[in-house]
This record gives sequence, C-alpha cells and structure tokens, in this order.
Amino acid sequence: MSLRLPRPLRYLLQILFVVGATAIANFFLLKLVPGDLVDVIASENSGITPEHVAQLRVAYGLDQSVLAQLGYYVKSLLSLDLGYSFRYGEPVADLIFGRLPATLALIGTGLALSVAVGVLLGVLAARRPHGMLDTLLSGLATAGYSAPMFWTALMLIVGFGVHLNWLPVGGIRDVGAGYQGWALWLDYARHLALPVATVAIYYVAIYARLSRASMIETLQEDYIRTARARGNGEARVIWRHALKNAILPVITMLGLQSSALLGGSIVVETVFAWPGLGQLSFEAIASRDVNLLLGILLMSAALVALMNIAVDACYGLLDPRVRKT
Repeated sequence: MSLRLPRPLRYLLQILFVVGATAIANFFLLKLVPGDLVDVIASENSGITPEHVAQLRVAYGLDQSVLAQLGYYVKSLLSLDLGYSFRYGEPVADLIFGRLPATLALIGTGLALSVAVGVLLGVLAARRPHGMLDTLLSGLATAGYSAPMFWTALMLIVGFGVHLNWLPVGGIRDVGAGYQGWALWLDYARHLALPVATVAIYYVAIYARLSRASMIETLQEDYIRTARARGNGEARVIWRHALKNAILPVITMLGLQSSALLGGSIVVETVFAWPGLGQLSFEAIASRDVNLLLGILLMSAALVALMNIAVDACYGLLDPRVRKT
C-alpha cells in the first residue's frame, strides 16, 4: 500500500523543493554572466587601483570558489538570511518586502481584470460561433495579443497621459499633493490604471480565446442538452451549468502564466516607473547586485509556487473529483 501524505504537507514539500531548486539554479546561472559587483564599482571609479579591486573581491567573498560561495549562500538561506545589498546599503529582505506590495497590487489587479473581462468576452463569443460578435471579439483579442507590452504601455501613455491628460504616467502616487484617506486611495488607483490596463490588454486576449474555445466545446456536451431539455433558459445553462466546466482550462492557464506575468511586470514597471520588484530587479541587473537579484528570483519562485497551489485549490472547489486525489 502506497504512502499518501496529507495535502498541506505535500504543498509544503512542493514549495520547498521548487524554491530550493530554483535558488541553486539561479545561483549558477548568475555566475555564468560576465562581470560582477566589483567590476561595476571599478567602472564607476576610473582611479581605482588593482590592489583596491583585489581587496574588494576579498571583502565581498568573490575571491572564493563558486562551490564555496554556493555553500555560504545555502547556509544563509537556511537561516532565513537573504543577504545584504551592497548597491543600496540595505538588507535584501527589507528591499524586497518594501517593493512587494506594489508588484502584488499591479499583477493581482491586472490578473483579476484580465480573467473577468476575458471570460466574459469568451462566453459572449461562444454563444454564436463565427458570428459577427465572435469575429469582432476574436479580431480584437488577436490584436491585443500581438501588440508588444512595451508598445501598448507607450501608446497608453501618449493617449491618456500626454494628449488627454486624464491619468498620471509614472510613479505610485503624487508625493507632493498630501492626500489623506479616500483621496490617497483614489490617487493610488489613478496611478495604477495605466499599468493595469497594459497588463490586462495583453492577457485578456489569451483568456478570451481560451474561454471561447472551452465554452464552445462544453456547450456540445450531453448534460448541456439535458439542461436545455428541462426548460432552463440559455443564460442559466451557460452561467450555471456550462461555465463551471468551461473555466477549468482558464484556471490551468493562470498557473502556467504566473511566471510570465511576473516577468512581464519588469517591462511594465520600468516604463511606468512603478516601484515594484520588476523595476528593482532591472536595477539589480544593471548594477550586478547578485544578492539582491537572487533574493528577487527566490521571492518570484515562491510566488509562482503559491499561485499554482491556489490553482489546485480552485480545481478542488470547481471539480469534486479532484478533492479525492
């Protein structure tokens, strides 16, 4: 008889394995990149001597072998120490958790909006396949998916930020305005609008096409014909009976797209000067701040693992057969 672990323990082991394997892989990949922090410091100080460069490598531990550096890194992780950012002069954990809420607000809002609008458009298109509405929505979805995210961001800035002057084009809030209470939250929302729209335009296209194809297939099932034969209206058949099964591929795509969404946030946050993990990782790459970059990648791996666990939990809620596994 095979040993079956409790589901929470399986989830915990899954997170530990994914995060640990990702941390080691990222460490070796970053060591393959030419240059390090000392090279950046030397390039910024033309008068630095080779002796000083050698002293800096000893001080930062870069004179040791790669395996020795890996051992020190793993030991630090086991003690929940992400290290120190030599570029910012702060602990890596403080920098990451200071920027994490901005990134979660961006990708969380963008993801929720993408799924809601994408599923709605997909269901509307699936009601009459190859009709006028289906053709129009499919064309718009293809256009949104084909446009690069940075181009969409720039067009939104030019249209709504420059010409119409409706929305701010950078930052997370207006620091000098001194807003309080609901006015401050409204200011946050106004600054969040364009970055979220950039993310949503791209991912709405994916979820709209996926939900359309899944809904068309689901509407041909026998239990849907039975529901119609019992006198249920078309709206009740779609939203109560068909959607629960048709949305399962969309939930699967959510787990698969979580890593891509975090990667895409680098572009969006850089364009809109959004102070999140994406912009912080871009700055860490430019300054060769390996400790900071490793911490960001570790946090990203943990977020992706948690996202996939949340997807499994949603499967259990929507499909009772999954709860028995």
